[in-house]
Amino acid sequence: MPDTQYALLDEPLWPLMNKFYRAHQSSMKAVRDAQLWVARRDRIVAVLCLRPVSGGHWLTGLLVDPACREQGLAAGLIAAAVKECELPVWLFCHPDLRGFYERRGFTFDPPMPYAMVERLSRYARSKPMIAMGLAPK
Repeated sequence: MPDTQYALLDEPLWPLMNKFYRAHQSSMKAVRDAQLWVARRDRIVAVLCLRPVSGGHWLTGLLVDPACREQGLAAGLIAAAVKECELPVWLFCHPDLRGFYERRGFTFDPPMPYAMVERLSRYARSKPMIAMGLAPK
């Protein structure tokens, strides 16, 4: 398996993240006010956004190239992105992904600020979603 580097994407390269999403037919988009993280081998193989929100961070937009799944890329990228977080990290995911995130230290139904609870409520109207949270170390 090739070496994988996990790093913040430099601002001039941010368009590469949206290109990655489009190449994989994803409706997700890079968010300007976020830390944009990538996993690279000879190319970008996984991405995620870590947005500052009231009282913590919101992990969004995690996507791994389908040809590279089941190789630990998502776990490595999450670990790199949250390593220095001194505040909680929250994410919303499909209930089927609960076990995946629990294995990475996230807990189900964490305490969240009202703005995040409200956002989850809006998202959950159109598709099944749960909240997961990671306490700072």
